[in-house]
Amino acid sequence: MKFRVGLGFDVHQLEEGKDFWLGGVKLPATKGAVGHSDADVLIHAICDALLGAANLRDIGFHYSNKDPQWKGKRSTFFLLDVTRMLLEKGWKIENVDCTLTLENPKINPHIPEMKKVLAPLMNLSEDDISIKATTNETLGYVGREEGVNAMAVALIVRS
Repeated sequence: MKFRVGLGFDVHQLEEGKDFWLGGVKLPATKGAVGHSDADVLIHAICDALLGAANLRDIGFHYSNKDPQWKGKRSTFFLLDVTRMLLEKGWKIENVDCTLTLENPKINPHIPEMKKVLAPLMNLSEDDISIKATTNETLGYVGREEGVNAMAVALIVRS
């Protein structure tokens, strides 16, 4: 069996009055992420981890923020499509491990719902998805609540 690991990172600015999508779930928040699509930083990091593991470039290569067809698109579409790309290349996703960094809102209450949304998109069980959250202890753009970032690691295996 051949295994590969990929690392993904994404960051988005936060803005008052925007919807805040994380892990395919719309969170109750006064600020939301700014982006060309729905700006779901968690899904974007997962996509980059998966694409990197399979040596398929990155999310921006496949879904450019300059292309109007992706304007306002739900990031769940991108994750489903990335999963399809991996399957076509003979890869199976084994697990993903993610960390979100933001001050507000608190993420823990929403993790079970995020896992329910993400698992079928990657043909995984919810137990194969780890989502953690931390603050930046009020430091930097995250601490000032100007932005949010996410990191993800993915393990894939040749199926």
